[in-house]
Amino acid sequence: MGRPTTKTDLIIAATTNYEKMNTLISELTENELSTPFDFSDDEKKKEAHWKRDKNLRDILIHLYEWHQLLLNWVEANTNGINKPFIPEPYNWKTYGDMNVEFWKKHQNTTLEDAKSMLQKSHAEVIKLAENFSNEELFSKGVYKWVGGSTLGSYFVSVTASHYDWAMKKLKAHRKKCMK
Repeated sequence: MGRPTTKTDLIIAATTNYEKMNTLISELTENELSTPFDFSDDEKKKEAHWKRDKNLRDILIHLYEWHQLLLNWVEANTNGINKPFIPEPYNWKTYGDMNVEFWKKHQNTTLEDAKSMLQKSHAEVIKLAENFSNEELFSKGVYKWVGGSTLGSYFVSVTASHYDWAMKKLKAHRKKCMK
C-alpha cells in the first residue's frame, strides 16, 4: 500500500504497521535486546538518528514523543490556541536537536515504561484520527494551522511512516547482531 490518502487507509496502515512493529519487537532475542545499537561502521547510515538511538527503549520513546507532538498540536489548535507542530525553540530545520532532547529526557525511562507509554499514545492517536472526517484529514485548506499540507499527512507521519522507520532500524540492528 502506498502512503495513505484516506481516513480508512490511515487507520489500517497505522494499525497494521504498529502490529508488525510489535511482532518484530517480540521476536528480538535477549542478545539483540542487550546489545547496544551501533551503526558507526556503516557509512550509508549518516543521519543523526543512527548515532542517537542506542536501544529499543530509545526508539519507542522517540515514537511516543512524536505522538505527543501531534496530540498536543491538534488539541491546542482545535481549541483556538495557535501552536506550531514543532514547539519553540525548535523548527523543521532544528528538529534533530529536539529529538536529542527527547532522547536525553528519557534516559532513565525503563523499556517496560516506554512500551506502555507508546501503547497508550498509539491508541490516543488512532482515537483522535477517528474523530475527524475523511475530508478534515485529507483535504487541503480545511485547517489554516496545518499550512499547505493535510492534517492526515501528519497522522501518517507519526504513525505508519514512523513505525516503518522503527522497523527498518530494528532489522538493521538485528542483522548486525547476527554477524
